[in-house]
Amino acid sequence: MKLSIPDMSCGHCKAVVERTIIEIDSGADVIVDLDNRTVEVKTTAAPQALVQALEAQGYPAKILD
Repeated sequence: MKLSIPDMSCGHCKAVVERTIIEIDSGADVIVDLDNRTVEVKTTAAPQALVQALEAQGYPAKILD
């Protein structure tokens, strides 16, 4: 799945996003693209669970695919 996270703009943001996703699914494969402010995630977690967790950390996310 691919997520758009417009507020993700620096290394700290990237670390928070990665950590948040890994806390939901420790086996997730997370690829962050800071330039495009997107994240590709291979996970078994429900997409909405990831969106809610990211929003709770201050990073509203939109599911792209």
